[in-house]
Amino acid sequence: MIPIQYISQQTNTCSHIDNIRMACAAGCQWIQLRMKNADIPTLTATATLAKEVCDAYGATLIINDHPDIAAMVDAHGTHVGKEDMTVAAARRIVGPHKIVGGTANTLEDILRHVADGADYVGLGPYRFTTTKQNLSPILGLEGIRRILSQLPVRIPVIAIGGIMPEDVPDLFSTGIQGIAVSGLITHAPDKRQLLSTLYQTITHAGTSNS
Repeated sequence: MIPIQYISQQTNTCSHIDNIRMACAAGCQWIQLRMKNADIPTLTATATLAKEVCDAYGATLIINDHPDIAAMVDAHGTHVGKEDMTVAAARRIVGPHKIVGGTANTLEDILRHVADGADYVGLGPYRFTTTKQNLSPILGLEGIRRILSQLPVRIPVIAIGGIMPEDVPDLFSTGIQGIAVSGLITHAPDKRQLLSTLYQTITHAGTSNS
C-alpha cells in the first residue's frame, strides 16, 4: 500500500489537473480524483486527463464515487463513500483486478467493507476538515487506535481528515498503513520538500513500531 495518498482539489488559481500534476511531480505516487459536484462530462474529461498525468509519472489513479468512469478511463481503481454504493457494487463495475476502497468511520464500517471485498479502507475523519461536507463524527488519535485494536481482520487502513505532518508518528503507531491528505499538499509552498519529509517520517515511524 502506498503510504501517502493525495485527494485532488481545485483552487482559485489551479485546476484539479494542475494540482494532480504538481503532486505527481513532487513525488506523490497515489492520486484520488475527487470532484463531488462535477457533472459527468466534466468528470469524465478530467479523469481522462488525470490518467494521462498519472501514467506519465507512474502514479496510481483512483476515481472517487464513480466506478463507471474509473472503468471507462482504465484508472487503477475507485473509492466509495459511506453514503455511496457498496464496495461490492463498485467491484462488479470495475472488475476483479482493480483497486476498490471504501470510507469508514466505525469498526462496523470496516468489517462491512471487508465482507464486500475492499482492498483498503479510508478511516476518519482524524480531525475536522473543511474539504468534506456532511462530516462523520471526529475520531481523533484515540478513536483510530481503539478501532484498529478491535479489528479482527487484516486490511490496509488509511487515516484521513485534517492530518498535519506532526500527526504522522502518532498515527502510524496505531497500526495504519497510510494517510490521505488534500489541502496539506495543495497549499504546500514546496510540495517536493513536504512529501520528502512525510516519507522520511513514515519510514522512521514504521521502523520504530516494528
